Amino acid sequence: QVQMVESGGGSVQAGGSLRLSCAASGFTFSSYCMGWLRQAPGKEREGVAAIDTDGSTSYADSVKGRFTISKDNAKNTLYLQMNSLKPEDTAMYYCARLPCRSVVPGTAPRAADFGYRGQGTHVTVSS
Repeated sequence: QVQMVESGGGSVQAGGSLRLSCAASGFTFSSYCMGWLRQAPGKEREGVAAIDTDGSTSYADSVKGRFTISKDNAKNTLYLQMNSLKPEDTAMYYCARLPCRSVVPGTAPRAADFGYRGQGTHVTVSS
């Protein structure tokens, strides 16, 4: 049974940092491209970051230079280090699988390409 469990969300002031984790199980984690998707109330889903099986990454312009996606295949865990957080980063964050063809360095991952995802973890950034 495929499972992805996100954690690490919370409330932080603008300029602060959070590290999200996603514990995956039920599939061969190292063989899949993974990413983070977010959705704020009343807004469209946004692909935030993605990582290929070879470690190459892609980011949304809105988070480039502030967020870093990484993975530990030995622990079947995906991470999102979020620094210099802004109020506009407030959203529910989900980890998800996506086709590796969707991970193009220099190009934001498309929300529509994200597939099976977890239940999410909420991030609130106050000004």
